[in-house]
Amino acid sequence: MPSFDIVSNIDNHELANAVDQANREVTNRFDFKDTNARIELSKDKIIIVAPTDFQVKQVDDILRNKLTKRNVDIRSLHYHEITSSLNEAKQTIDVKQGIDSENGKKVTKLIKESGLKVQAAIQGDQVRVTGKKRDDLQAVIAMLRESKVPIPLQFINFRD
Repeated sequence: MPSFDIVSNIDNHELANAVDQANREVTNRFDFKDTNARIELSKDKIIIVAPTDFQVKQVDDILRNKLTKRNVDIRSLHYHEITSSLNEAKQTIDVKQGIDSENGKKVTKLIKESGLKVQAAIQGDQVRVTGKKRDDLQAVIAMLRESKVPIPLQFINFRD
């Protein structure tokens, strides 16, 4: 029986490259000279550090441009509030990987409402779709690409 998996992942290597490029641009820009503005990348978080809130927003704009150029979907980023101390402002950005249960339910609901003869099951942080016909599975992929899902989706493990 044909099946495929729906996942929501981003390429960590491309994410690291985009952060490195953005850091290089920040250090070379005239308006950021001697400000110690930077972008830090940990396992699943990005931290933007700059002297003021306005500069944090500027650095974020540079980061977004670099991520877009490297085909990293910005919908997988979750922004927290900017926190300011005496001489420094920080913003933490969570990098979301996988489909959480709420979005998994939305995806399965969309598939069931489509009226196609397929079954969708949530398996951890992915959704598996099975059906009798390959054309039905391809119709599900086309329908999900057109839908307004708040996370980026990839379709893997297509099997006949």
